[in-house]
Amino acid sequence: MEHTGPDAHPWLVALEQSGLGVAMRQSLLLYPAVEILHIFGFVLLVGSIVGFDLRMLGLAARLPVAPFARHAVPLAMLGFCLAAPMGLLLFATEATSIAANTAFRFKLTCIAIGLLNAAAFHLGPWRSLLQRGEVTMAAKLGAVVSLLAWSGAIIGGRLIAYL
Repeated sequence: MEHTGPDAHPWLVALEQSGLGVAMRQSLLLYPAVEILHIFGFVLLVGSIVGFDLRMLGLAARLPVAPFARHAVPLAMLGFCLAAPMGLLLFATEATSIAANTAFRFKLTCIAIGLLNAAAFHLGPWRSLLQRGEVTMAAKLGAVVSLLAWSGAIIGGRLIAYL
């Protein structure tokens, strides 16, 4: 499934042909182990985010937001710190063809939106949430954007194999 034609970027070819790319393709255990860790990472990431976003949208309204966030946010960050490098290892196996895949590009776009949304949330609505203890309309909007972005990332990731 290599796509090493004239339109392939040299760094993608180099990554794919590197010892890392070769090892990921040739090992019977390495690829599945990395894929499992990638899945665990995004389960932690998205699971934590979905719980937090649903709380922002009114689910379990009796649950105080700040204590919930003290658990959910570190789990989400741990999940991202596991999923991202494992995803890079998976990418190295067929970097040239995956980079050209529409579903992969959609996935990366959704991840970027999700990360930018999280940063914007922590700079704005999160501060007012902690100060006033209320979930503002901006926090709810951020939760909707987050749910859509991370759902899109999962959908895009799953569709890579089919597009």
